[in-house]
Parts: sequence; structure tokens; C-alpha cells
Amino acid sequence: MSTKQLRVGIIGADTQASWAGASHVPAIQANPALRLAAVATRREESAKAAAEAFGAEHWYANPYDLINDDSIDIVTIAVKVPAHKELVLAALAANKAVYCEAPLGSTLAETAEMAAAVGSLHTAIGLQGRMNPSVRRAAELIAAGKIGKLMSANVRATTFGFGPQSSSVYDYFNKAASGASFLTITTAHVLDLVEAVLGNITEVDARTELLWPEIQLVDTGETSVREIPDHLDLIAKTALGASVSVQVLAGIPPEDAHFVLEIRGYTGWIKLTGHHLAGVQVGDLNLSASTDFAQPDSPIASGSVGPTAADFWTGASINVGEVYASLARDITANTFTTKGFAHALHNSRLIAAVERAAQGGTRQYPLNKGDHHANK
Repeated sequence: MSTKQLRVGIIGADTQASWAGASHVPAIQANPALRLAAVATRREESAKAAAEAFGAEHWYANPYDLINDDSIDIVTIAVKVPAHKELVLAALAANKAVYCEAPLGSTLAETAEMAAAVGSLHTAIGLQGRMNPSVRRAAELIAAGKIGKLMSANVRATTFGFGPQSSSVYDYFNKAASGASFLTITTAHVLDLVEAVLGNITEVDARTELLWPEIQLVDTGETSVREIPDHLDLIAKTALGASVSVQVLAGIPPEDAHFVLEIRGYTGWIKLTGHHLAGVQVGDLNLSASTDFAQPDSPIASGSVGPTAADFWTGASINVGEVYASLARDITANTFTTKGFAHALHNSRLIAAVERAAQGGTRQYPLNKGDHHANK
């Protein structure tokens, strides 16, 4: 088994874009199996600045030059969703392992095309909440029958986004064509965590609302039209037999930010809680239960932010770091345990089923063959 560091190149590691600097960069730096080898943006000035700020060895003003750098082992794609497809397919064609932010594609068809192109390569999708150590321990307790027969679960989740106001830089999330919306990001992360603990969702009934069809762009004073839902109420059934109710609230002020997953079994209960303003996928979670349990493992990344990220993103590297650790182990051992592009397709199909249910369509979510176990 090789012990050499895997060299990671990040596309989209701009110093002005706080997510890559707050999550991916510290996650890579915290893992001795990884090395930040290169960054790429679409401008020479920003690429140079990112390399200096993040300590990358090389910079590229053309993302495809990074992809075709033979020294790069893992290509991370952290750009806007409409640009994912072209970059992902190029990286796969170059026989690189790929870590792509979620959602993988702007449409279900795009996601399916990328998933079909994986072949024998290693991939990871940015649905990192399921990798939180507390989530993994909760899943172990459920699997071991520590609270008996599952009866019900309740989820209350919030996000600061998708409220009545927004910065113009985030108005992209309010447009249907972006592929990055309240459902494909916020809801997708919440439901993926539910599935990680309680098994895949097999049936859904949902109601969505558009509470703020017009929003104020606070930095420009302009009014923008929101084209996507900004509220969700959902009832689901999972493969482990749990009946689950979910509510996702948007536009929540910092003091009210929360995530709560309460699971009731016949002989006990389990609870996961968090308070990050950006949602359950960002920051750490706390586990409590009616039964004794071994404390969750310490995360590899501390959650501290990089040199260009705002304190708002403190904690962002914790779960991302666990994805990188899993991917690095898989590449080294040639295993495929990390949730990759097949799982991204599963998640996109689930969100499509939620949308159909909210529009009065079928409640049944038919899992395709292999959705339960395919990880590549």
C-alpha cells in the first residue's frame, strides 16, 4: 500500500469565493495523506492570489490545464453548477479522481450523464453532512438495534439563505436555470443525512411554498424575482421502516438557526442537533441518546477557516474533511466506499420525486437497481 501524498487540485479556489477557502483548503491541509498541489480560476490574477493565499504549489488560469496536469491525483470542482458537467467530464476523461460539489448537474439528465462516465474511477460528491462523525455513530446505533423497532422521526432544519433579502452575488441561487436551489442544495443535504441514518427514502409526500417571490438585493437595492420554492414540508417512509416528517425553514436569523433530528424507537430515542446558520451540511453535530454509546470519533479537520474565509464559515471543513479522508483511503486501497456520482444521481432522483409529490404527482419513489449500494 502506497504512503505517498495524493496531490489535489481545486478548480474554483478563488480568494473571493469563501466556500473553497473555508472548507476544501483546510480539509486538505489537515490530512497528512493529501497535498494541495494546484488551484485554478479563469483569471491569472485571481489564480496567482489563490495559490499564494492557500499555499498551493501551482496555479492555472485555465482549469483544463490543471485537469491535464499529470501530477494531479484528485481534481476538486468547486464552481457554479452549470459549469460542472464540462469540467467533470474532462477530468474523468483524463482518468482523474474527482470530488465535485453538489448538486452534480444542473439537471437530472446532466447528472445521469456524468454518473455514466465514471467507469472504474474514484469519485466523491459534496453531500458531506452524512460523513459527520455523530451521524455515522447514530447510524451504527440504529443498525445495532439500540433503540428497538423504529417508530418515527422528526426533522427541523433551517438555513439563512432563501429569505426576503439576499446579496446580489447569491441571487444565482434564486434562479431555476442555475441548478442550485433551495431543493437541490438545502433540502438535498437534509434528506441525504436522513437517509444516512434511517435508510433510503422509499416514499414521499411533500408541499413546497414560494414565500418570497420578490427579494431585495441588499447591496444594490434592486428587486429580484425568485423562481424556486423557499419552504418545504415533507412526510417520508424509509427503507428501515421509519415514518419521517421534515420541515425546512429558510431566511432564519442567526439566533434561531438549528438542525434537529429526533428518532423514536420502541425502546429508546436518538437525537442529532446542530446550530450552523448555513445548514446541517456545515459545522459539527451533537449526538445524544437514551442508550449508552461510544463517543463519535474526532473529525480530521478542526473546522477553522482558511486565510480568506469569513468567520461565518467556521466549521465548514469538518464534514468536507471526512469526505476527503474517505476518498483518500479508497484511492490508496482501491476500494469504493465513498459516496460518489452514482449516489449523486440517487439524490437527484430523490429531489425530482419530492418536486413531483409537491406538484400532486406520484408519492412513490422507485429506487433504481443498484441505488442502495453503488458508490462510484
